Amino acid sequence: VVHTGGVEHFAELIRLGYVDAVLAGNALAVHDIEFALSGTSLGIDLQAGAPVEQGHRNHMAAINTINRAGGIAQAVETGVLKSGVMYECATHGVEVVLAGSIRDDGPLPETVMDLIQAQERYAEALAKNVHLVLMLSSMLHSIGVGNMLPSWVRVVCVDINPAVVTKLSDRGSTQTVGVV
Repeated sequence: VVHTGGVEHFAELIRLGYVDAVLAGNALAVHDIEFALSGTSLGIDLQAGAPVEQGHRNHMAAINTINRAGGIAQAVETGVLKSGVMYECATHGVEVVLAGSIRDDGPLPETVMDLIQAQERYAEALAKNVHLVLMLSSMLHSIGVGNMLPSWVRVVCVDINPAVVTKLSDRGSTQTVGVV
């Protein structure tokens, strides 16, 4: 979402009230916040499509900025974070569950590092009368969520990798519409 320039489009869906929950990894939030604070994602200027000198440090600076603020919501409240997916979620009361992994930088204060607890939080969010799940470019989270969904929940999976759609279908998520 962030690396491909989709932040503003996803943020617009949140502003319009189409998003009730965001289930993601620490990386989505970190890269989104890095882009909001510095205009880069993993040190790449997304407007120019080129690396920024010392830009590889920007994601750690983003994590440290949010940690100093006390979390994402506090960064929004104090005006430190003024745009992006996480900003829109905080501003519009959208539930965010960030599941961590052993390879996460930081992680952000909101990231749930206990895998069982993160899975339980995902399940709670999905149990709230969900009718449609939009899966955006995250194979592991998409397949994990697909495994948790009842068969009647509509799924749209958008990914650059056609194997993600195939894996969801192979696991029984036959209600998935794939966009590659």
